Amino acid sequence: MTKEVHTQTTAEELAHSFEDAAPTANLSDYAVEDWLTLIIFWLMTGCVFLQFFTRYVLNNSYAWTEEIAINCLIGVVFLGSVMCVRVSRHIQVDVLYHYIPAPLARVLAIFVDLVRMGFFVYACWLMWRYVDIVADEQMVTVDLPRNIVFYSVLVAFVLMLFRSIQVFISNLRRGYSVLERPEEFQKVED
Repeated sequence: MTKEVHTQTTAEELAHSFEDAAPTANLSDYAVEDWLTLIIFWLMTGCVFLQFFTRYVLNNSYAWTEEIAINCLIGVVFLGSVMCVRVSRHIQVDVLYHYIPAPLARVLAIFVDLVRMGFFVYACWLMWRYVDIVADEQMVTVDLPRNIVFYSVLVAFVLMLFRSIQVFISNLRRGYSVLERPEEFQKVED
């Protein structure tokens, strides 16, 4: 076990660290699904806060806030997955790529991209069938059709398919993927 070494920081050094220029935000890094996820997230947060407020402050909670918050969470999860596909941030195991020859790693990475696209095609088809089966269901506490949620999941899978095709094309043009060279995909903000 190694001993950790901590360098002392004076109060003056700490105070001067706040004088550095703040990093500039680059809004071009964000796509439509990012903004839509942010909106749905804040809608969910508002519902959860309203539920908390009405339950613990007013002692008379609104029943619909929980169902809407759960449905918003479903939207956030699936639209967040679209964001992860776009920037290649899903969980992946890349240790094998460090031990196999580069041409074999390239073939394996292309295979992984093709399997991912195939999965999203299949998921889109399954969601289409599922939406057709449950098309007439209503939400429990709100008089809205449940298929709003299911269509949002279907749209998210279609977007994941579209983004995975974009990632595949980018990987082909670049000549490597995040699996082969993960260090190339690490963003360091200045």
